[in-house]
Amino acid sequence: MQNKGIVKVFAILFGLVCIYQLSFTFIANNVEKDAEAFAEQKISSDQENYITLRERAEQRYLDSIGGEEVIAGITYNTAKDKELNKGLDLKGGINVILQISVKDILRELANNTKDPAFNQALAKADEEQKKSQENYVDLFFEAFENIPDAKLASPDIFANKNLSDEINFEMSNDEVKPIIRRKIDESITSAFEVLRKRIDKFGVTQPNIQRLGNSGRILVELPGAKEIDRVKGLLQSTAQLEFWHVYKSNEFQNFFVQANNMLKDMVAQKEEKADTTSAEADEIDALLESADDSTEVAEQNNPLFDLMVQPGFQGGPILATFKVGDTAQVNEYLNNSQVRGLLTGDQRYAKFVWGKTSEDDEVAELYALKGNRQNEPPLSGSVITDAMQTYDQVGRIAVSMQMNGKGAKSWEDMTAYAFENQSQIAIVLDNIVYSAPGVSSGPISGGRSEITGDFSITEGQDLANVLRAGKLPASADIIQSEVVGPSLGQEAIDSGVMSFAIALVLVLLWMIFYYGKAGIFADIALVVNILFIFGILAGLGAVLTLPGIAGIVLTIGISVDANVLIFERIREEYAKGKLQKDAIRDGFNNALSSILDANITTGLTGLILLVLGTGPIKGFATTLLIGIATSLFTAIFITRLFIDGYGKKGKNLDFSTSMTKGLFANLGINFLGKRKTFYIVSGIFILVSLGSLFTQGLNQGVDFVGGRSYTIRFTEPVNPTQIESDLVAEFGSADAKTFGGANQIKVTTKYKVDEEGTEIDNEIQQKLYSSLQSYLPADLTYEDFSVGEGEREIGIMQSIKVGPSIADDIKQASIWAVLGSLLVIFLYILLRFRKYQFSLGAVVAVIHDVLIVLGVFSLTYKFMPFNMEIDQAFIAAILTVVGYSLNDTVVIFDRIREFFNEHPGWTQKDAINAAINSTVSRTLNTSMTTLVVLLAIFIFGGESIRGFMFALIVGVIVGTYSSIFVATPVTYDTFNKQQEKKKLKQKEQTVA
Repeated sequence: MQNKGIVKVFAILFGLVCIYQLSFTFIANNVEKDAEAFAEQKISSDQENYITLRERAEQRYLDSIGGEEVIAGITYNTAKDKELNKGLDLKGGINVILQISVKDILRELANNTKDPAFNQALAKADEEQKKSQENYVDLFFEAFENIPDAKLASPDIFANKNLSDEINFEMSNDEVKPIIRRKIDESITSAFEVLRKRIDKFGVTQPNIQRLGNSGRILVELPGAKEIDRVKGLLQSTAQLEFWHVYKSNEFQNFFVQANNMLKDMVAQKEEKADTTSAEADEIDALLESADDSTEVAEQNNPLFDLMVQPGFQGGPILATFKVGDTAQVNEYLNNSQVRGLLTGDQRYAKFVWGKTSEDDEVAELYALKGNRQNEPPLSGSVITDAMQTYDQVGRIAVSMQMNGKGAKSWEDMTAYAFENQSQIAIVLDNIVYSAPGVSSGPISGGRSEITGDFSITEGQDLANVLRAGKLPASADIIQSEVVGPSLGQEAIDSGVMSFAIALVLVLLWMIFYYGKAGIFADIALVVNILFIFGILAGLGAVLTLPGIAGIVLTIGISVDANVLIFERIREEYAKGKLQKDAIRDGFNNALSSILDANITTGLTGLILLVLGTGPIKGFATTLLIGIATSLFTAIFITRLFIDGYGKKGKNLDFSTSMTKGLFANLGINFLGKRKTFYIVSGIFILVSLGSLFTQGLNQGVDFVGGRSYTIRFTEPVNPTQIESDLVAEFGSADAKTFGGANQIKVTTKYKVDEEGTEIDNEIQQKLYSSLQSYLPADLTYEDFSVGEGEREIGIMQSIKVGPSIADDIKQASIWAVLGSLLVIFLYILLRFRKYQFSLGAVVAVIHDVLIVLGVFSLTYKFMPFNMEIDQAFIAAILTVVGYSLNDTVVIFDRIREFFNEHPGWTQKDAINAAINSTVSRTLNTSMTTLVVLLAIFIFGGESIRGFMFALIVGVIVGTYSSIFVATPVTYDTFNKQQEKKKLKQKEQTVA
């Protein structure tokens, strides 16, 4: 191998970078363990609400030392930002897909028109969306076009006052459509910005929000979120844009003095009480004061003033500034009923709100809005018709906005009042003040205004976005959700780590057993490979999921396969009588083609999964693709460095042990001679599979049919049949099956699947709780039963909801993913081997494998003791089976092509048989190691991926069989038919 020095330097540097990236995870985990130990030491488990108290104590501990150096200038906050992200299935939390109602947006653009054609088209679009993959707006336009003489630019529809600047009644439907599409996209972008800002302030680490194409769907992932109902409410409530008059800072000076004195008295009274358990915050403070210096909290002599960073300027709208971390405590003080009792006159209705903060801000500004008895703003955001980021007359960044007629009049009144009283108007979105401009040039008429301030371009654009969000009250419905409780997440981590460790140890031992010292070098390369994978995941900020761990463990098999291919070729070169140096060189060179072909085909299926998959499946695809790349590097270069280095010392290196030397050598099995027997065997399996698929079908999960499913754990083993009977009586239809242990079941129901909203989710969970109360402890409350509420060991551990429209989309996408992978692989093999016979043989084998895996699931799902639903994870398994089967097949095809070139005098049958015989050792070795890995995950990897692993196990067995007994015989027979046609044509030409 040339350039060994460069490879060494690169490997060492890359390894150090990976260790550095993973060090953040190690540091963050250690600090969090210290916080957990501190909380457990200070708060005993026999205290009431000890879980909540411990969580608060942990968080206060982490907040107090977050900015302190842990090692080499790295703080906990820095480490937390850069640690390896864990997905919902490992950390708990919520994952939802929100559908922004395009129907509501269209209605708002049309001023809620009563036009019959418009409303008829909406109704038709509603109906079609249930069975179509098209966007709602396209369905609406299609339905509208089918209505005779219907015109989008009608004054009663889109040629209204609000859109008069862009749409006039002379425009054709085709001219109006792009304007409406742009308006809808702007509205969805605005909704996205609102949601992003809401999520940013929610306080979870590593949130993820992204738009899904142009369908109006938004994916939101909040790992670690526990207040599930609050999250759902936050995500689904429409944006509340409001305009309020604000008080001046000097109007509240006396109130702050009085409030601070009252709070001092209240604190003094609490300190006199012996029972501190009733005041959780005081208890935490007391406990933290007894900790070491790094967590010490100073005693507050003036509860309110000690938290104040700076009072507001005289006559300005800002009452005071406080540290961002203290805003919750300030809210608690100011909303105390006794403190609010100090307010008199109109100030009794004052609303205290905070100013907008960014990620880097350390302080927040406090405002007081001039409320009223009805708690309604003088002007709401529904009057805004447009807003955009602009520049004022002196070049400063500004935001201009336009209101409708009603809003223009109210705005004129508000600005007149603000001008006369030299006060400000607060622009408030979701109870956050984004801007509080003054009025310097008299009342503003016409409804067009400009907001200036110390904005950056981005801030100006953001403010314009949130202003536009108020003009379209489009609902955001949760059409798919997954909620995982923290206990289930921790169990997934434990089972994932165990399965990973067991699989790794078994593979390392097998390589040493089979290849001796060379196996040790392969093992070192494998460990380096794993380091690279985790380092790259951490560096990219990718999310590690349980299927992702499965992808990494599967990568172990891929990495082993590359080394097995190399070692088997070296053994063949040894058998030809070559010297060790030459045998190693030629073995690596000859194996390279097979390694690349095998990994590229697997990589193509991984790429399809990455593009079309979502959530955990994307995590699986990410780790698989990274693993393929690192496996190639470590097998080809790292293993080679060790082998060459060992040989340079003059030491002899056998690529076998006394027990495996000569194993599978000189085989002479006539595989093609038995092909008709295996055609019959395969035909029987396929017929049985098809028969079961047409009669019994498949157990389709909620991913494909819609519905809700709940994983529920009990203290004692339960009878799922009896539970199912109880639930059917409540819901009309329900399915209950044991899921993992005998004390855990999975409940699936389609009850009210077409209805959206948090209240429906709560209703169903309440019905579940009522139906199952006889199986639950008497003291278990509904709150403790619900998912996400603390680290419980019983109750709902996980919930999944998929609406019927998105279920249909998932099913369609899955079908296209499988068909697309078959097409891509057919074309790749055709391009690589230049003969369609190879492509045909490979695709036939893959279809054979897929049908049999589907058949096995159809035949056994009713009695298997684990979940065998057909869902997105199963489709990922099918595509992985496709990749593995092709991996095996391509290695054999590569040898066949090689034998065709090396032995032109041989018959095709002899060359193909010899090629298969020469790869038997590699095929069995790779299959055995991969099966060992998969079995380890299947047994120890957790219930949630057991069905996924079972599909892979069946697929590996069937794929190994088909590569030898289906793909190769089909290729041979098509070669024969081509030759027979050529001979017949030559014979006809000779006779002629």
